[in-house]
Amino acid sequence: MTIVTRFSNSVRRVEHFWITLKDGCRLAARMWLPEDAETNPVPAILEYIPYRKRDGTRGRDEPMHHYFAGHGYAAIRVDLRGSGESDGLLMDEYLPQELADGVELIAWIAAQKWCSGAVGMMGKSWGGFNCLQVAALRPPALKAVLSVCSTDDRYADDIHWMGGCLLNDNLWWGAIMLTYQARPADPELYGQGWRDNWKRRLEAMPFWPALWLKHQRRDAYWQHGSVCEDWAAIEVPVFLVGGWVDAYTNAIPRMLEHLKVPRKAVIGPWAHLYPQDGAPAPAIGFLQEAVKWWDRWLKGAQNGVDREPMLRAWLQDWAPPVGTRTAHPGRWVAEPSWPSPSIVRKKLFLNADQALAIGPSAAKPMTVRSPLHVGQACGEWMGAGCPGEQPTDQRVDDAFSLVFDGAPLATPLQILGAPELDLFISSDKPVAQIAVRLSDVAPDGAALRVSYQVLNLTHRDSHANPEALEPGKQYRVRVKLNDCGHRFAAGHRIRIAISTGYWPLIWPAPEWASLTILAGESRLILPVRKPQPEDGANPFAEPEMAPLTPTTSLSEGRTERSFSYDAVNERALYVTDVDGGVFGGGMQRFDEIGTAHNQRIRRELSIAPDDPSSATYRITESYVLQRPGWDIRIEVSCGMSATPEAFRIEGTLEAFESGTSFACREWREDIPRDLV
Repeated sequence: MTIVTRFSNSVRRVEHFWITLKDGCRLAARMWLPEDAETNPVPAILEYIPYRKRDGTRGRDEPMHHYFAGHGYAAIRVDLRGSGESDGLLMDEYLPQELADGVELIAWIAAQKWCSGAVGMMGKSWGGFNCLQVAALRPPALKAVLSVCSTDDRYADDIHWMGGCLLNDNLWWGAIMLTYQARPADPELYGQGWRDNWKRRLEAMPFWPALWLKHQRRDAYWQHGSVCEDWAAIEVPVFLVGGWVDAYTNAIPRMLEHLKVPRKAVIGPWAHLYPQDGAPAPAIGFLQEAVKWWDRWLKGAQNGVDREPMLRAWLQDWAPPVGTRTAHPGRWVAEPSWPSPSIVRKKLFLNADQALAIGPSAAKPMTVRSPLHVGQACGEWMGAGCPGEQPTDQRVDDAFSLVFDGAPLATPLQILGAPELDLFISSDKPVAQIAVRLSDVAPDGAALRVSYQVLNLTHRDSHANPEALEPGKQYRVRVKLNDCGHRFAAGHRIRIAISTGYWPLIWPAPEWASLTILAGESRLILPVRKPQPEDGANPFAEPEMAPLTPTTSLSEGRTERSFSYDAVNERALYVTDVDGGVFGGGMQRFDEIGTAHNQRIRRELSIAPDDPSSATYRITESYVLQRPGWDIRIEVSCGMSATPEAFRIEGTLEAFESGTSFACREWREDIPRDLV
């Protein structure tokens, strides 16, 4: 089946068609292209993800890919094998089969009569990952990639592990994948076999969060798909995009440093979003920037893109530390190369009087053991542009932490890059965690988190080969914080806060540990940037895009986030409750296809202040797809707890058609802890 729509602006949309691979598997695709492309072939742009081109990313795809087609490109949006209306099964992220399919897709696209033979690949998040991974396989027709909110290292910077600590978002993302992958192919496109296909997918469904929880070290599982394993494998130009509120930005400076191909990057103030929709503001004319990129590398236009600064970044100013920030003040700065010669390392000692100072004090051991619920001001690991997700006033957590403050600054101080802590540290337990926060403290005492990091101290030397700590033994440990861009104003203070956990961001260590820091010897190293005359010039136009997908809102969205403490039972509780998917938008109907969708997600994370084994996590989800004559509902529940020896993880999934149960799955696993 092929559904074609023609637009008045000479763009033709092919709503649905199949691309049949050599093994007979059909991948479902949607395409926008110039009306005359079959007589005047054009380059192609591929986005290849599992999030359903029919009723999942439709609202995002239409204004972006239609825009590219209006500028002389064929834009193709393909569902991965086992997702959407594509055949087959999806059994994990970034499997060799997925990447091999991507290589075959590019060859198929390049051979079509409407294609000039030049192909670009782009995507955000999953699509940002796999365009880099496919590029490393060197398909001949692939000429450039554009990767947004992605990583080069699947262990170091993804939603499963951080610093060797288990991110609680591992369960969140695993539950979402259960829900997403439980949705059936649309029978209007797939045809009569849709129920059989649905049943096969449900019967084969992996227990997603357990897949990733079983790999607690940076082993071969994580090395696969991590392009940092072989930088030289990528031989095409790369455009990287990220945001300070997103969780994947650390990869951008690494790739700028290590890739040897033409490359450039933009880091804005944004969450996990394409920059034309960027929040916090300012959004930029990202689609115009993308077209310039494609024009240079797919059409051969000598438009100067390859002579632009290697990095443009939003250097952030102080902002009130509240959970909802629709805009963040700052200015654009440019670095011609990376690492930048305009950045120098400034050392500040963590001294015995709890001051940050240029010179060291006499050495003094200082001990901290935070209550296990410290972290309630941390915000979400990955900002998605939702209300309440950003870190709030850090004084809430600083009260339970070891804090070092600098003197009020006489002049502004800019930093750009990754701050580091060089610590002399010991633990009273063989497995322990450290959480470090860098904050900008205003004259009134309000503390804005600028950067942070968590580290499982058994991973102090290696994520591949962790080693237990010897209690009482002092170690020298380097903690590299997240990359950031910030300007500390005159009169503000720089603060470092150290805690022994970071709940609800990470799962606690098996035992409640104390850490001893040697003050006077330990130090903070800041990447201090020298201001440049051109700072503050805005190189970007206002956002442009093609018309939005016709959509009707059928219900109000809702987002709730709260942290409470039960003083009777001595438990801290963190709850998020969202109606309207990750973004809290309520039920929406795509009017062109008459299909409504909604997702509800509730998380409850609870812990006692002194008992790691008290930690519990429960997530429940409900997803509906509806139109006259078709009514699908997916219900998912996942839970997690742990003993000192093992993680206990369980889940249920039930799929309904017209209110009647169609299939049900249950999982329950005990997974041994490996120095986590």
